[in-house]
Amino acid sequence: MVKVVLLGAGSLGYHLTQKMLSSSSVDLIQVYNRTIEKISYLSDKIAITDNLNKLKQADIYVLCVSDNAISELSSHLNFPSKLVLHTSGGTSINNLKSNSAKGVLYFPQTFSKDKKVNFNELPICLEASSNESLTVLKKFSKEFSNNIYLINSEQRKVIHLAAVFVNNFVNHLYFNAEQICNKNKVPFEILKPIIKETVKKLKELSPYEAQTGPAKRNDTETINTHKTMLSSLQLEIYTLLTKSIKETYGEKL
Repeated sequence: MVKVVLLGAGSLGYHLTQKMLSSSSVDLIQVYNRTIEKISYLSDKIAITDNLNKLKQADIYVLCVSDNAISELSSHLNFPSKLVLHTSGGTSINNLKSNSAKGVLYFPQTFSKDKKVNFNELPICLEASSNESLTVLKKFSKEFSNNIYLINSEQRKVIHLAAVFVNNFVNHLYFNAEQICNKNKVPFEILKPIIKETVKKLKELSPYEAQTGPAKRNDTETINTHKTMLSSLQLEIYTLLTKSIKETYGEKL
């Protein structure tokens, strides 16, 4: 059974911890976080620590920390015969500064502590510093999902960038839509079916083929009406996205 120490108390760390605690093939022996209170809920289940000098000996050390903490934290993990992983989409494997074998276990997904995760549905992007480490990493990753991709650091940065567009930016647009609804006293829930349908269409159509709306139709009258209803920042967003859509489909206008 592979022994694992997890470092970090964010949303991903929380869900990986829960998954490994229920595993019959992975032995999560310790969780580290610099603020012990954030992992105190685990104290009756597993060893916890806020002291890097008290980390237990494990086969794999998984860093679930912010991107700017990876290099500094990993530099304290001096385990030459062990495997140290980070879980970042936008950080190179070379940012791991331990003297151990190195790897990346990246889930291109958004995580929230109060939202249950079905890991079996998720893709996993793997990278390792050697073929031997990759073999170990593949075996470990199958504890979470069989949907495995071998992705190097540069490719992973591209995936992370694209994920910002489809997740973070789209969610912010949802927020703006909710603000527009709230300001005008209409329920945001009315829009949830169209949100679901937009995602559902991507199973059959490419994003290019699925595009609809006044910008694609060059419906100037509707566009101008919409612009009068927006705050200054929303108007900037609306104008820029409308311009992008128009230019994308300009040949068909």
